Amino acid sequence: MCNLYRMNRAIAEIASIFNATAEASNAPGDVYPGYPGLVVAEGRLRSMSWGFPLTLKSKKTGQPLKPKPVNNTRADKLDTFMWRYSFAERRCLIPVEAFAEAEGARGSMTRTWISLPDQPVMAIAGIWRDSDEWGPVYSMVMTEACVDMAGIHDRMPVILAPGQQDHWLSGHAEDAFKLCQPYAGMLAIDRTNEPWVKR
Repeated sequence: MCNLYRMNRAIAEIASIFNATAEASNAPGDVYPGYPGLVVAEGRLRSMSWGFPLTLKSKKTGQPLKPKPVNNTRADKLDTFMWRYSFAERRCLIPVEAFAEAEGARGSMTRTWISLPDQPVMAIAGIWRDSDEWGPVYSMVMTEACVDMAGIHDRMPVILAPGQQDHWLSGHAEDAFKLCQPYAGMLAIDRTNEPWVKR
């Protein structure tokens, strides 16, 4: 599952690529769960927090703990309570230059970056909602991995081709669900020596 992605392009460039009105003021660079990222929703390029808040209770005291960001949504779980209304009513695009997965032995994992060789920015399928805890929040939709992802992870974000983006944003939920497929094109895989966890 994706827990890190990159978006370093200028706001105006991203807004132009997605034909959106720019309401965000800066691009985030590397994006982690619980932190702001850029989202195209309702024709606007907006800043939202990455991850729906999930409040758990302490096993010792029974008291609520600090909310945890749930930043990935499995496509096969989109009909469950946590996701169904956002999927039906509030789908979005997440502009991404590259997303990262961890590879290697535990304790010494490195970052492997995945991007599209023929597009500077990909559109990842997302859903969003307003939350009491963090304001507007979004989550990435995940599906089974494609052939190029074999050996890296068994799941990947839903990457939408340009001709699919309007269908994801405004099509009927049943039609949008059909887009939750492994990516059919080629991916660029960049295995680096960057530590997964930077201290």
